[in-house]
Amino acid sequence: MEENNQLFIPVEEQFFQQPTLELATTLLGCQLVKETKEGIAAGLIVETEAYIGPMDQAAHSYNNRRTKRTEIMFHESGLAYTYVMHTHCLFNIVSGGSGNPEAVLIRAVEPMAGIDLMINRRGMPDSVNLTNGPGKLTKALGINMSDYGHPLTKTPLFIAKGHLPASISSGKRIGIDNSGEARDFPWRFWITDNRYVSRHQKAESVRKL
Repeated sequence: MEENNQLFIPVEEQFFQQPTLELATTLLGCQLVKETKEGIAAGLIVETEAYIGPMDQAAHSYNNRRTKRTEIMFHESGLAYTYVMHTHCLFNIVSGGSGNPEAVLIRAVEPMAGIDLMINRRGMPDSVNLTNGPGKLTKALGINMSDYGHPLTKTPLFIAKGHLPASISSGKRIGIDNSGEARDFPWRFWITDNRYVSRHQKAESVRKL
């Protein structure tokens, strides 16, 4: 069977109504799918990070900071929050419900469909480095700033149903050293031993499912 013939079934709106920390774990094993005129590209979500503003100093919405960039975080759950950092577009899922500016960052995916398309977009051979980072995966899948605010239950960008992994690990988030006590929150989650995880570190906890 051709890889792009895989059937991707979008999750329903209520999937995103979970508390942010729960959503960050239940997203693991789901598929992130982007359809473009070039074709479909999809990856298994293997790593996430939760950001819970306004008490989370690492969150863009800390202290209820409401700007042109963060505006979408104050809307209903299940919308795409994209932003540019160091020339890379990063992809987040709005959570927490209207008025509660929270989000889940997708840090890494394992390529599942449209791999040749991903290779062309990244300009590199198929390897673990294709999608093992938040900026890498958006380029590979074709996610960009035009996806800002898109509801993630329908094309062209959506979360598709998947299967819970056998084991989930958690630990500190990455790249937030200047965020006070928030830098120690164990709000990074990943599929245990998956090789596409962006950075391997000793887990603070491991949950068998």
